[in-house]
Amino acid sequence: MFVERSLNEIRFWSRIMKEHSLFLRLGFRAEDTQLIQEANQFYKLFEQIEQTAYLFNNQSDPNQIREFNSEVQQAASSIFFFKRKVLGLILTCKLPGGNNFPLLVDHTSREANYFRKRLVELNEGKMNSLPDAIIKENVFFLRIMADHAKFIGHLLDPSERKLVDMAKDFSNDFDQLMYQARDLESMKPQSQTVPLLDQFLDQNRVSVASLRDFKKTARDLIEQCKIKSIIHPLLADHVYREADRFLEIIDMFDAHLTSGKPSNS
Repeated sequence: MFVERSLNEIRFWSRIMKEHSLFLRLGFRAEDTQLIQEANQFYKLFEQIEQTAYLFNNQSDPNQIREFNSEVQQAASSIFFFKRKVLGLILTCKLPGGNNFPLLVDHTSREANYFRKRLVELNEGKMNSLPDAIIKENVFFLRIMADHAKFIGHLLDPSERKLVDMAKDFSNDFDQLMYQARDLESMKPQSQTVPLLDQFLDQNRVSVASLRDFKKTARDLIEQCKIKSIIHPLLADHVYREADRFLEIIDMFDAHLTSGKPSNS
C-alpha cells in the first residue's frame, strides 16, 4: 500500500504543481522575466517528475519509492517557497498590474505544502488515525473547494450573471461546510463518533458532487467557447479534477468507516 499510495499522490499532485507553474507564469507581467523563468523551470521539473512516476508500478521496490518520495518532497518544498515569495511580492505591491490574485497564490502554496507533508508522512509511516484523517482532509479540501468557487466567480465575465451567482452560492455553501468541519475538529476527540463522521461525509459528498458537476459543465462550455470568461480551459479542467479527487477521498473514507478497517490515507 505504501508504494501504491505514494505513486498515486505523486502522479496526481505533480501534474497539479506543473499546472500551477503555468497559471502563475500567465499571471506575471511581461517585465517579470526572472519570475517567468523560475515558473518555467518548475513546470519542466514537475513534468519530469510526473513522467518518472509512471515508470514505476505497484510492484516497484519500496526503497526506490522512498527515495523518489524524498526527491519529490524537496521539489514540492521548493515550489512552496517560490509561491510564498510571489505572494509576498504581490502583498507588498511590488508586482502592480499582475493578474495573479493573492488568494490564488496562497491557495496554490497550501496545496504544495499539503503535497510535501503527505510525502513526509508516507516515508515516515506516520499516517493519521481514520477519524483524524477524515476531519483533517475535509477541512483542507473544503477550503480548496470554496476557493475554487470564488476564483470561478471572479474570472467569469460580469455579464454571465447567472453563472456568477451560482459560483457565489457555491462559495457560500463551502464556506459554511468548512466552518462546520473546523467546529467538528475543535470538538475532538468527543466528536469522532461513527454516526457524526458518517453524516459529515454524506453531507460533504452531496455538495462536492454538485460543485464537481458545475465545474464539468463550465469546463465544457469554456472549451466550446459558449460562455464569456478569462478562464484558461486547462484551469477549468484543473479545478474539476481536484473536486473529483475530493469525492474519491470521501468515498474511500466512507468505505473504511463503515467497514471498521483502518484507512491508508
